[in-house]
Amino acid sequence: MKKFFTLFVLLASTVFGLQAQRYLSPVFSDVTVTTDVTYGVNATVLLLAQAMQAVPQQLTCDIYEPTGDTETERPLVVLLHSGNFLPPSNNGGCAGTSKDAYMVDIATRLAKMGYVAAIANYRLGWNPIDPSQTTRVYTLINAAYRGVQDASTCIRFFRANHATTNDFKIDPDKIVLWGAGTGGYVSYAAATLDTITDTWIPKFTTPNGPMIIEQVNGNLEGTSVGIVFPGYPGFPAGDTLCYPNHVGFSSAFALGVNMGGSLGDTSWIDANDPPFISYHVPTDPFAPCETGIVNVPPPVSLPVVEVSGSCIAQQIFSRLGINDCIVAGGPYNDAISARARSLNGGIESFYPFVDADPTEGGRWDYSGSISPYGVAGVPPCDTNSVVGGRYLDTIFQYYAPRAFACLGLISSLDELTETEVGLQMSPNPSADFINIQTKADFPVEDVAIYDMNGKYLSGAFGLRQNSFQINRNGLNSGIYVVKFRFREGVVTRKIVFN
Repeated sequence: MKKFFTLFVLLASTVFGLQAQRYLSPVFSDVTVTTDVTYGVNATVLLLAQAMQAVPQQLTCDIYEPTGDTETERPLVVLLHSGNFLPPSNNGGCAGTSKDAYMVDIATRLAKMGYVAAIANYRLGWNPIDPSQTTRVYTLINAAYRGVQDASTCIRFFRANHATTNDFKIDPDKIVLWGAGTGGYVSYAAATLDTITDTWIPKFTTPNGPMIIEQVNGNLEGTSVGIVFPGYPGFPAGDTLCYPNHVGFSSAFALGVNMGGSLGDTSWIDANDPPFISYHVPTDPFAPCETGIVNVPPPVSLPVVEVSGSCIAQQIFSRLGINDCIVAGGPYNDAISARARSLNGGIESFYPFVDADPTEGGRWDYSGSISPYGVAGVPPCDTNSVVGGRYLDTIFQYYAPRAFACLGLISSLDELTETEVGLQMSPNPSADFINIQTKADFPVEDVAIYDMNGKYLSGAFGLRQNSFQINRNGLNSGIYVVKFRFREGVVTRKIVFN
């Protein structure tokens, strides 16, 4: 059970809480949940010892939607739970399915903000206690690979549904993949792996060849058949390890998120990867934040393989410009963003949760009961939803404006008049900058700049200022739309740079 003690967590007044705004704060009070929706079928190795071969498994997800919403094109977040690639009966009994309490909390929060959220179950199974480290590495990288295939399959399921009946009213161009714990390993890999050959590096290779072979395992997206050839170890010849689902639809996503978890190898990162937001405990003993060895949790405590976490990956993302859309969405002048920058060296996409407990991997993780899956003989699960909820408060206050920027979201509020707020803009047109002034009792909370087609270009969140400048910052000559958000509503104006 996780130890509890008082820890400073930033709970500054929410940046957007004084005036509800879709995608930035909760605007819906009720959520509709559709459970156990089948998004695909693929081969699981979890029952290999009993079945002597991989067997088909239905892949399911629970879908959360805002009740009463009239929007027909909403951003989708696919959520991946934790659990060490093992079911609760084998991993300690506190987590490992779409019903995990804190994952339900995350999905519910997202739906209340106007998103569609789907908590996806994915295939499990590896051998963490094998005496051979090679076997441990082999079974783990294959489990992660299957996780990537399943995450991709889930994304394609929603795109395929959108192309026909669009039952869940999603926007196929605004999809987020969000992994927690073990799911963070999967979201990292899905964001950075471009092809199966990216895994053909020494630590994932044996004297007999790569640990992942497309002929056997199927391709990275899980859209090709994988069949075991004669002599392949561990499976009978002809066994099918990958079944294609929703072929012809894209597996791409627009934004990645990890809460814990690590990256299999930094060589996987390139400038074409999607933007990524990270939350990590720098001293996480289960998923290194720097570069270090993944170890099987106690009491086994066996080394597996070297990985790199958010402390390293986010530096590379920043250097390659992968998160430029997050930077462009700023400046972020709220206390939570300032706290993050003070801890991470100025990066705008990484919140490190500093923790004095060396056994702690993430206090956002809590259970609905001391034994949510009825597993006997394990320590009571941590049920402290109050502390977990506070961590999630910080996570969402950090996530909301960054996702808003990168996904190009548009939200509406009651329109105010310029006279009401005392808005003055000069000079307009301008060559370089425009001075903004409002009445003392109408500070501007946020500013968002769009082109004439409605595409989000840049902005500033958490301003709370009556006097400031809008700088050109490389914008081309032309007309732009600016939305000024106040606590009471929004004013929309056009600006011109010549």
